[in-house]
Amino acid sequence: MSSPIPHQQTIAAVATAVAPGQGGIAVVRLSGPAAEVVGRSVVSVPGQQLWVSHRVLYGHVMDESGQERIDEVLVLLMKGPRSFTGEDVVEIHCHGGLMAVQRVLERVLAQPLVRRALPGEFSQRAVLNGRLDLTQAEAISELVAARSRRAAQLAMTGVDGGIQRRITSLRERLLDQLSELEARVDFEEDLPPLDGAELLVELQCVRRELEQLVEDAKRGDVLRQGLQVALVGRPNVGKSSLLNRLSRRERAIVTDLPGTTRDVLESEIVLEGVPITLVDTAGIRATQDALEQLGIDRSHQALAAADVVLLVFDLSQGWTSNDAELLAQIPDDLPRLLVGNKADLQPASMAASLMAASLSNEVDAKAPDVMLSALTGQGEEALIEAVLKTCGASEAQGLVVALNQRQQDLAATAAIALARTQEAAEQKLPWDFWTIDLRQAISSLGEITGEEITEAVLDRIFSRFCIGK
Repeated sequence: MSSPIPHQQTIAAVATAVAPGQGGIAVVRLSGPAAEVVGRSVVSVPGQQLWVSHRVLYGHVMDESGQERIDEVLVLLMKGPRSFTGEDVVEIHCHGGLMAVQRVLERVLAQPLVRRALPGEFSQRAVLNGRLDLTQAEAISELVAARSRRAAQLAMTGVDGGIQRRITSLRERLLDQLSELEARVDFEEDLPPLDGAELLVELQCVRRELEQLVEDAKRGDVLRQGLQVALVGRPNVGKSSLLNRLSRRERAIVTDLPGTTRDVLESEIVLEGVPITLVDTAGIRATQDALEQLGIDRSHQALAAADVVLLVFDLSQGWTSNDAELLAQIPDDLPRLLVGNKADLQPASMAASLMAASLSNEVDAKAPDVMLSALTGQGEEALIEAVLKTCGASEAQGLVVALNQRQQDLAATAAIALARTQEAAEQKLPWDFWTIDLRQAISSLGEITGEEITEAVLDRIFSRFCIGK
């Protein structure tokens, strides 16, 4: 894959986000053999400016008649292989927003030999032409989609080749062992005996490293994908106040009347580098109000989809049978925290004793995991720390590399194949049996970096990318 692969078609797409009234600049990207010809046809460059690679030119995109100026632009030509895709690339930097960039793209697509790029096609060509390895291309997509600074840092490690170097190193170690095994299969009588115990130690060492990568990746998913945290509780216990406190804005209406929240409200925040979607649910209680009941039904759906549940109750009223009923509705395998709110209504030192008194007649007494005041912010830091610890996000802070789901699955497959070599050793099977599993492990690692992968698989991977990347 190191030599450029020719492509007959030139592709084009908007490479930046497009929205009405948003973005001062937009970029229309072209890649392929006709990129420069199309750029010259679409952009009128005044004066004696030369179309030289990696030099910015000034001009205007003209309409088909050549009389109307569509937009004032800068144009950049990058001759292959010194470009992102390894092909001739032209980028037209026009005004942002919606209409200007769409009209520029329409002019480009109206030219012969140009078609609209498929999702991820620019990155796919970069991989096919050896400009990027597959893990770097996937990391670029993750960098674009990053929802927090920590997720962006983790993606940047992949862009810099951190994943590729790690996987390639492990794969080369396995290739070294495979060459030794195959030599013994073919020329065992002419070579000194192979130390099977030493070979097994090396294979299982690689297996443990792969298993650790998979475990690290699961923690990295928290940084990459974020968490959904559901706030549940009886009406008027302060769920909306807590949502507003953590969001740092008045996202939900707060009143003293129970049942104010009639629908599920969401707020996107970042806590200690972890993207979190806070879901404020309608207070769950028995009601004859059809509209409120609809909100309660949606609350149950949000509860089922949550990664962590904060069961909020009123410290000033203590733990009640209704709170206990809500707790019983939370699945046993779902992480949860009992959050005692309104700690400002009595001294913090008295909160526990007040609650204990209120629980004296309860069968299943529960103490809060965190006591806070959504009104004053008291206990907020303790709540954030408890949420991150409960979902395992705090363990992800020290990660250096993190595989995505596709890479995790392949690394796990390789680890399982290496585990079978230990079974072969215990059963004293011939070297041929070892090589079967060893080849599978090597092939799986090659799929991670793209060294052993089919075009159909590549198409499926890049189809999930955004158009223009």
